[in-house]
Amino acid sequence: MATDSPFFISRIECPICKTINELQTVRVGAYTEQGRDTDFCPTDIEWRFKRYQNHNPLLYFTATCSNCFYTREFNNSFKEWKKDTNFITYRLKSIKPQHLDQLAQAGSVLKLMGEAIDTQRFPNESAILKLHLAVYDELLADHPSNLDLGRFYLRIGWVFRAMNRLGNPATNALGNLTSDIDNRFAGMDSALESFAKEMRAFERHWQAQFDNAEIPSEIKAQMVPFQESIASGVNGCRQAFGDMEAQLNQLGQALNEYKGTVLDEQDGVTGVGFAGRNSFTDYLKEVRLTWDGVTINERTALEKAVSYYQAAFSDGRDISPGYQQLQASYLIAELSRRVGDYDGARQYFNSTIKYGQDFIYRNRNDRSRTALARKILELAIEQGRANMEALKTA
Repeated sequence: MATDSPFFISRIECPICKTINELQTVRVGAYTEQGRDTDFCPTDIEWRFKRYQNHNPLLYFTATCSNCFYTREFNNSFKEWKKDTNFITYRLKSIKPQHLDQLAQAGSVLKLMGEAIDTQRFPNESAILKLHLAVYDELLADHPSNLDLGRFYLRIGWVFRAMNRLGNPATNALGNLTSDIDNRFAGMDSALESFAKEMRAFERHWQAQFDNAEIPSEIKAQMVPFQESIASGVNGCRQAFGDMEAQLNQLGQALNEYKGTVLDEQDGVTGVGFAGRNSFTDYLKEVRLTWDGVTINERTALEKAVSYYQAAFSDGRDISPGYQQLQASYLIAELSRRVGDYDGARQYFNSTIKYGQDFIYRNRNDRSRTALARKILELAIEQGRANMEALKTA
């Protein structure tokens, strides 16, 4: 008899709090993908059961405990965690006390995100929250996997992209240009956040000089006359930042009104109230005040993904030589292009092409092994050309 559900239930005990969770596992063939974007994001997903059409399959990529919100990639390794000696002996001992400590704190990231998950009303928003929680728990490990962190942030970016596609039916040239404007605005917002972080760090380091007991009193006496002028400069920067932040918020509101009028869109990411806030974006911005690992749109998610993929690529611990190395190099290049780092993308595209050609030559007698590498090489050449055009006009 044909099932009336695309899922089957898996019962898994949470490693942190021992709660038995009944988790939905997607059945094979429950949906189909018509293609892949240039960063391997699935496109045109079609569910066999139409009522799930607005559910991104990445909602089920991670498993979140209903009690303590511990989150991990929902794979066979997690399903068999009790048999994983390395996980129990090393990773769990590091993660568990920190996770429980955060859970006990009012207003912690775990509570802010975990309690906001609502897979029925907000399936795609919940997918983003669960992936963020997976990042958070991975970072609690003594030796977090940069590759996994990059993979998680990449998928967060994919969900944001899919939500924008659902919310914006305009697929013409104007819609594409508006998407570019959104990315540029996200870059401005990210730059302003970086400035605020550096400014706070500057203040801490400046004050630390006066608090340092190792600095002789006669030198501190020479430092004192500069306190007022430095403080004045800091206050000026703080005021300028506040003005810039207000102007940027005003610009963001104007852009949303523009899109709502010109494209007649109801933006699924920014326009719907969520968890008592005016929008999902407002909610994410609030949570980001508690943890800077939160991303608020596709661009900021891809920026994080690039950073962790580069760390994994440089470290070499998680990425095997050969096809996996080729794929990682290409992803760094393509994601760098997408976030506007065209010069960085150029370097990785060039190295991907060179390594890909060498890999194919060395394995020229094994067509099955080189088939995927040829596809990566073709993508690198094509996207590398697009990147050079963008570099010329940047």
